[in-house]
Amino acid sequence: MNNMCKYQTMKKTICGLLLLAATAVWADSLPRKEYPRPQFERSSWVNLNGTWSYCFDFGLSGVERGFAKSKGFEGAITVPFCPESKLSGIGHTDFINAMWYHRKLNVPMEWKGMHVMLRFGGVDFRSCIYINGKSVKEHFGGSSSFAIDIAPYVKFGQENDLVVYVRDDLRSDVQPSGKQSFKYNSYSCSYTRVTGIWQTVWMEPVARGGLKQVRITPDVDNAQLLFEPDFFEAHEAASFIVNVKAEGKLVGSRTVKASNNSSIVVPIKKPRLWSPESPFLYDVEFVVKDAQGKELDRVASYAGMRKVELRNGIFYLNNEPYFMRLVLDQGYYPDGIWTAPSDEALKHDIELGKEVGFNGARLHQKVFEQRYLYWADRLGYLTWGESASWGMDWTSQVAGRNLITEWEECIERDYNAPSIVAWSPLNETWKADVDEQRARLTNDLYFATKRMDRTRPVVSTSGGHHEGFTDIYAEHSYEQDPLKFLRQQTPKKDGSYYVHYPKFSVPCREGQAYIIDEYGGIGWFSKNDKEAAWGYGKGPKTIEELYTRLDGLTSVLLSLDHMIGYCYTQLTDVEQEKNGIYTYTRQPKFDAARLRAIFGKSREDAKKYVEEVVKAKK
Repeated sequence: MNNMCKYQTMKKTICGLLLLAATAVWADSLPRKEYPRPQFERSSWVNLNGTWSYCFDFGLSGVERGFAKSKGFEGAITVPFCPESKLSGIGHTDFINAMWYHRKLNVPMEWKGMHVMLRFGGVDFRSCIYINGKSVKEHFGGSSSFAIDIAPYVKFGQENDLVVYVRDDLRSDVQPSGKQSFKYNSYSCSYTRVTGIWQTVWMEPVARGGLKQVRITPDVDNAQLLFEPDFFEAHEAASFIVNVKAEGKLVGSRTVKASNNSSIVVPIKKPRLWSPESPFLYDVEFVVKDAQGKELDRVASYAGMRKVELRNGIFYLNNEPYFMRLVLDQGYYPDGIWTAPSDEALKHDIELGKEVGFNGARLHQKVFEQRYLYWADRLGYLTWGESASWGMDWTSQVAGRNLITEWEECIERDYNAPSIVAWSPLNETWKADVDEQRARLTNDLYFATKRMDRTRPVVSTSGGHHEGFTDIYAEHSYEQDPLKFLRQQTPKKDGSYYVHYPKFSVPCREGQAYIIDEYGGIGWFSKNDKEAAWGYGKGPKTIEELYTRLDGLTSVLLSLDHMIGYCYTQLTDVEQEKNGIYTYTRQPKFDAARLRAIFGKSREDAKKYVEEVVKAKK
């Protein structure tokens, strides 16, 4: 190599390093600057959050007006917050059926020859991605993450134009949309809408022989971890190394040929099990090397050794019967709507739940950010993964296809999280005029989920009409009188359990895993609450009446042997719905110690409590 070539190479290297250094400094001031995928973390990445330009496209004319080739729009928005939110800097809460985003994209010259993965944590609902005016990706699904290799389309070391076109026709009835309001204002249990980008956007380089992902399956009974890698390209003679560490000490390691056919088993001597009481996690390192031993890829991950199983209608965690004390968490924030304002806010929500005696949460009508699951894994918090299934016309085949595709992508993304102990694709399916189509889709979702993950139980539908297969039969009841609640929930003489819509549901009998995964919902309002604020049933007049009612309802569920758990509605108030343990701004409404005594009561003490209440009433 001559001196001029050496100089040019050195110049490019220095410029690239300066660019990455400048990016790192700039990233310190970014919103949501933490790495968004903590179970598959690379050291080299660029956070693309921050200020983007945007424009709304209410007339759906942006395509023919050439917006795909835009060099920038007039408005400014803070990504990753949706335009309806305060944190976006916009706060436009009327319907937004389409919008466009733009930002400049600088891809370091050092990344040339590699995959350049542009990743979106979440974009609601349909997104079309353009690089320098060229269409490179179309994705359907407001809850699922996706990525594009933009290496073939970008100019390395130069500015590129990234444009994102979003379509979000909420009232089309074919989009899974969760609790987003179909009216101009929020109402009942429907809240502010979410449009467009609502999770972190980032890019990272990956070598040609690097990893797409690795499935991690714990095998507690045989004291081992199973790893199933998926490579971008299988390089001949390349090797794949898995290192498992406990508190910095290597406890297991395997080196195999880098192949998509590989299944790597790493024995773990005297494994430390993961549970809410002891959430131990193993640090895992994935390394890919070529035939000459050169490192192609390195990824940091973690794993929890835990097992969930149903036996004879009982839920087992690590081969021991375990009672799930769950709280309904809808994951809404006053300033960010679906997006937490900070990583600390995600962690804090879990700490709030644990503070009052819950050991987990049912993540309701929303697929939560991966950072939330990271903190659930770290802090020891059981979770139920649920789709944002509301908002669909059950007779529409397009709606069914949209839901199944999105749901499968979500399961694949979150499969490795030890905190997830059940999947629940549907919530409250109760439109009586479309039973046949809904029953078919319910069963399709059940079997699709089982094919994606054979290690966790499936709750086909939570509440509503139960018309097909399910591993856990989950019902809702907002009966507010503890004695009536006891009579309702006590198994009948024929061994059958409470079913809210028996005309539209298969029966539930002795031996079926059973849970009331929505109850309570007791409203408690301040003087400043608007008239639209509500809770379930007739609200208590005094705080002592509330504690007594809450204790009675919870003790009923704890006292019944066929219950595998409970789920209280809910962790926080959400907009007009004021039945949370905490306010919408996460301020306490009640005495934490008293709540811990109620939600954390032993099942034996609950039985005694219920017996005494029944005796006193007689």
